[in-house]
Amino acid sequence: MLLSWWDGESRVRRITGRIIDIRSDTSSLPTEEMREAMKKAEVGNDGYGDDPTVNRLQDLAAAKIGKEAALFVPSGTMGNLVALLTHTQRGHEIIAEDQAHIVTNERGYACVAGLEVRRIRGHKGAMGPHEVEDAIITSRSLKIDLICLENTHMNAGGAVVPPDNISQVCDVAHKHGIPTHLDGARIFNASTALGIPADRVVKHVDSIMFCLSKGLCAPVGSMLAGSRDFIAKAKQMRRVVGGQMRQAGVVAAAGILALEKMVDRLNEDHENARFLAEGLSSIEGIELDLDDVQTNLVFFDVGGLGMDAKAFASKLLDEWNIKIDAREKSLVRALTYKDITRQDVEYVVNAIREASAR
Repeated sequence: MLLSWWDGESRVRRITGRIIDIRSDTSSLPTEEMREAMKKAEVGNDGYGDDPTVNRLQDLAAAKIGKEAALFVPSGTMGNLVALLTHTQRGHEIIAEDQAHIVTNERGYACVAGLEVRRIRGHKGAMGPHEVEDAIITSRSLKIDLICLENTHMNAGGAVVPPDNISQVCDVAHKHGIPTHLDGARIFNASTALGIPADRVVKHVDSIMFCLSKGLCAPVGSMLAGSRDFIAKAKQMRRVVGGQMRQAGVVAAAGILALEKMVDRLNEDHENARFLAEGLSSIEGIELDLDDVQTNLVFFDVGGLGMDAKAFASKLLDEWNIKIDAREKSLVRALTYKDITRQDVEYVVNAIREASAR
């Protein structure tokens, strides 16, 4: 039960005894069933391919995403980096959307893989197939080894990239003999929003990374999937970057439950994000586009309140026990996930409404 108190002036009852953390869905906690499965997991040496729980997770992930094989990696960033190292050669080039997470947040393409990136400005995270082909044709100095896509697109507000766009970009890439990789950290959010299975969304890409944490609530881990030959090479690259694990079945057990039991509940997170966005849109001084709220991410601007994002985040934490993600300037991000209830979202909306009125 939440404890609460009145501060004498507020109309909103402030919670005490816990923090409402909506900075990221990476704050999601494993379920009790996951904790029990981790405790009882059968393990072996995954470095030799001998961990039965990891092997089961990899088989399940490959089947779930419609690829021949999959590889368990510690993080999504490592999964993307391993894909780059497997697909490309140092000194060559990749194509990615201008605000892709691989480009703006990870940076491994440059400092580890030794790649240049040709950035294409997309629309809601989707690159135009014609723009991709133009970039391929006009590239003279460097060889393009890979086309990178992202779905959902985080910096585009969790936008869902349509499957038709993905297939068209893949057709262009394959016509020129170039493979494609999808940063699908939240691919199951995308498939939930689209109402179609994830394997149909990613059917045409050559490789995909997706997270078991975030909305799926596993404590750690991501999957890299593709052809058997690709995964065999990727396993060597995982070792190069220090990602080879031993008795990893302890965490893989939670990943199995993430895929078996947590995908079907993601729509609840999307509904809570929509409820949050609609509430915020009614507050004077806050700007957001409801059409941009497609999954569990809500980006909004607080510049109209006369404060920047950091000051806004500090105010919410100090006065209301709410952690929110301050981006650049006056842009703020909030995410919903299993541990954020509708009651929590109502509290956040009411707290922000009162904080904005002061």
